[in-house]
Amino acid sequence: MSVPTRGAVIRYSYLWADESAVGAEEGRKDRPSLVLALAVRKEDGLTEILVLAVTHSPPRTETDGVLLSPDIKRHLGLDDAPSWIVTTEANFFVWPGPDLRPIPGRKPATVVYGHVPDGLLTRVARSYLNNRQRQRNRMVRRTE
Repeated sequence: MSVPTRGAVIRYSYLWADESAVGAEEGRKDRPSLVLALAVRKEDGLTEILVLAVTHSPPRTETDGVLLSPDIKRHLGLDDAPSWIVTTEANFFVWPGPDLRPIPGRKPATVVYGHVPDGLLTRVARSYLNNRQRQRNRMVRRTE
């Protein structure tokens, strides 16, 4: 399975920080997640991926997430309900990892819904970095 690029939206068993804090090791729901960053480890050449969850739940404050437009959701093949990319937490894992899930009904089988436009990716990255700078985000490192 090839490594996705930044801006890809993948189907992933996302583990929320609150779930991880109480000992959960598996996400309760497979969901679209945005690949925000990738890094190749020098010592072994493995690729680490940073993903942010896509959710129907509105963020608590405007700075906690970025709204996905209906056009982008349609392009990705997602439902019509409003959705946000959460920028106050992330999952971090070695690609491909055990928590990827094939998208139901897609032929050929794939875990990638598609890609968001560069402008949206930039807005998400700024929001994530601003939350991190203000110490308003949490990272869940997933097992390999």
